[in-house]
Amino acid sequence: MSQYITDTTQLKCDKGASRTPLTVTSQSFMSIDGKLQATEEDKQPNINIKPFGVCSILRSSCTPSPIKWDNTSDFEIEGKKELLDNSTCQCSVGGEISVVNISQNFVEE
Repeated sequence: MSQYITDTTQLKCDKGASRTPLTVTSQSFMSIDGKLQATEEDKQPNINIKPFGVCSILRSSCTPSPIKWDNTSDFEIEGKKELLDNSTCQCSVGGEISVVNISQNFVEE
């Protein structure tokens, strides 16, 4: 089952050298485990998604250039679809951004 992602969830680009945390700025009231829930609007370079180190395509700093999040939830927050742990975002340079580790803690009962 897919899980919703939140602020500080680790992202990677398949063309980048390092991971980076997602910064949620698209909404300010829906949270899970005390962290804001991410939406499809959390895709601004250097604001929501920081650089991924060296880009294997450009051979220089891997500054993200996100186009659109895919595989989003059917549910919305203020008209913006929620992001899931299997959501991906194409970069206009040629890479694909995906979730590495979700940042929330679930208790199994």
